[in-house]
Amino acid sequence: MKINVIGGEMNSCEIDEYIKYVARKYVGRQIGQMDIVIDGEFVDLKVYFKDMDFQRAYRSADYLVNTMEKLNDAKRTEFSEKQRHSI
Repeated sequence: MKINVIGGEMNSCEIDEYIKYVARKYVGRQIGQMDIVIDGEFVDLKVYFKDMDFQRAYRSADYLVNTMEKLNDAKRTEFSEKQRHSI
C-alpha cells in the first residue's frame, strides 16, 4: 500500500493509526493507496481501492449465494439442469 502525506509531516505511529482506522471502516476492500492531507488541525483521508475480481452470484429462491456449497442437493440439481444463455 502506498501512503502519501501531503501538507506536513507525520510520524509512523500516527500513519499506522490512520491505516488501522481505514482498514476497520472498509472491511473486505483492498486499499491500494491512501493520501493523508494535513490542513492545520484537520486531516483528510483519500482512499484508493484496488480492483477486485468479480465473484459469480447464484440466484436461488429470491436470495443470492456466492458458492454452490451453501445450497442443498435439490437446488444444486436445479442449477445443473438450467439452460445457460450464450453471451
